[in-house]
Amino acid sequence: MKDFMTSLSLSETTAQRILASCIEEIRAFGVDRVTVVSVARRAAMTHANVYRHFETKEALFDAITLSWLKGLETRLAEIVDAPDPARDKLERLIFALLRAYRDRLDDEPRLFELFIDAFNENRASARHHRARVRILIDRVLEEGQNGGAFVPVSREKALAFVLDALYRFLTPGVLRLDGRDVGSVEVPRMIRGWMPFNGLDVGCDNGAPVSPSYS
Repeated sequence: MKDFMTSLSLSETTAQRILASCIEEIRAFGVDRVTVVSVARRAAMTHANVYRHFETKEALFDAITLSWLKGLETRLAEIVDAPDPARDKLERLIFALLRAYRDRLDDEPRLFELFIDAFNENRASARHHRARVRILIDRVLEEGQNGGAFVPVSREKALAFVLDALYRFLTPGVLRLDGRDVGSVEVPRMIRGWMPFNGLDVGCDNGAPVSPSYS
């Protein structure tokens, strides 16, 4: 049993080394120029050893994106689990999500390309993240409706409206092209005018393109 645990620990350490080397390659040369061979060279191992941990280059890229998204989703879940009013939680949750996307784009543009690719190609890492975001927002909407903070409209429609209203912020490719920052004033003002707060018909046109991205 001890030998097995030691082997497992070494395997995890090797995988982390591969991921760290891949990140450095991407930062230095961009996504398109990274190869398994170049990652292996930077990690001082054979490319066969890389393939023992990651079946494809795309799997390696997804592991990098998943690591970032896992930390982000943990922070979002902490906001949802906090004992704050539902309205405050919705505002904090959405702003934290948008801020994290924007920071990733600004601070690590080449790594953000991995997220765009996963999103556009509907890979498992992006699908899981979209589903997780929907669940967290829906939990806050449910809590707000049950507590009387939000009007008792269809929660499914309210969720769809929120996601559509945030289209340009939540779609990574659009966010990169948009170039506008997530202002600390703009987002709260937008959130407070939404349908869960004011009782308007959540089926109306909000001016944003209806996005299937988070459906």
